[in-house]
Amino acid sequence: MASTHPRVLAIVLAGGEGKRLMPLTAHRAKPAVPFGGIYRLVDFALSNIINSHYLHVVVLTQYKSHSLDRHISKTWRMSSLLGNYVSSVPAQQRVGKHWYLGSADAIYQCLNIIDDERPDIVVVVGADHVYRMDFSQMVESHVASGARATVAAIRQPIAMADQFGVIEVDREDPTRISEFLEKPESPVGLPDSPTEVLASMGNYVFDADALVEAVTQDSADPDSRHDMGGDIIPAFVADGTAGVYDFIRNEIPGSTDRDRDYWRDVGTIDAYFEANTDLIAVQPVFNLYNQDWPLLTGYTGLPPAKFVHAGPGRLGHAADSIVSPGVLISGATVAGSILSPGAHLHSWATVTDAVVMDNVQVERHAQVHRAILDKNVVVSERARVGVDHDEDRARGFTVSESGITVVPKGTVVA
Repeated sequence: MASTHPRVLAIVLAGGEGKRLMPLTAHRAKPAVPFGGIYRLVDFALSNIINSHYLHVVVLTQYKSHSLDRHISKTWRMSSLLGNYVSSVPAQQRVGKHWYLGSADAIYQCLNIIDDERPDIVVVVGADHVYRMDFSQMVESHVASGARATVAAIRQPIAMADQFGVIEVDREDPTRISEFLEKPESPVGLPDSPTEVLASMGNYVFDADALVEAVTQDSADPDSRHDMGGDIIPAFVADGTAGVYDFIRNEIPGSTDRDRDYWRDVGTIDAYFEANTDLIAVQPVFNLYNQDWPLLTGYTGLPPAKFVHAGPGRLGHAADSIVSPGVLISGATVAGSILSPGAHLHSWATVTDAVVMDNVQVERHAQVHRAILDKNVVVSERARVGVDHDEDRARGFTVSESGITVVPKGTVVA
């Protein structure tokens, strides 16, 4: 392997079904779920990879992938003249009459890509987390360590260990993994911080030959779940060749102490909603406006947002909110919300603490509070969403544990 500038292939695992995000995943894969007004979740992984200057990228898709494939093909266009690409690869049943059995099986079924590309290093990342990360720093650490596999990990309070895959480090060499535990109840704290543990971020760096060997062996194990975190990494831990990369070491240009090690798994409605609201504080917990490490996506050709009506009792305005291109706030009141492209809010409507997706219509005198409105929803005149949870449930809407009402794509709320 070249030790200074290894040839790197990035693989994005984007086949996730996202059952806990229903109904947002009723018509799309989890990585295709809109986020933050103009993005989709997959844009965060891809932006990090491209900003890390890794320009050979494949995205492995499977579940309800049409909108995800369309977004990647329209948005993530690289220079073919320079041999760079972001390529969406659907499940193909290359090794048998079955779809992907797990994340490890997804890579095994696509080993032809690794064989064609002939990389020294393979970076494998999930497609549905919100964060900034320079993977080149992790690759450098991996190469220097001599590990065959390296897991990115973020520090979490030890009391939250039962929510994550937890990495216990070698007490003599804290860059080595001694044990990989799935949601442990009584983990051991870190040597330098006994009240914290290292939780897996679902991002990995492998020597290419080691990854090929590992997923090939795993494919022949009838007892395996064929999962990267559950089967492949423990196999590297067992033979002493697994390392850990502490995310706190990752330095992102333009980051601040407030958002330096931000990482969110948006696997539930409540986590998704909270991550969206992290964006809109005066000093945001996650800063979309760091142009030194831009978050890339594909919205172009839309008109600016417009706010109209300023007469007594009818003032079109938004406070503490993100307002995307193409939004029209026509005499409506908005607070603490994220409005996606094409949303139209009519006179005397109120939208508070909400995530409003593309092309939603909120008509006159309607009320929306602590809700997620999926694309093309129409909230009819004087209708209410999120105000009365019994009313919401009676109409078949999902209400999360914390009280977030979710209205499915294309619904007309009467």
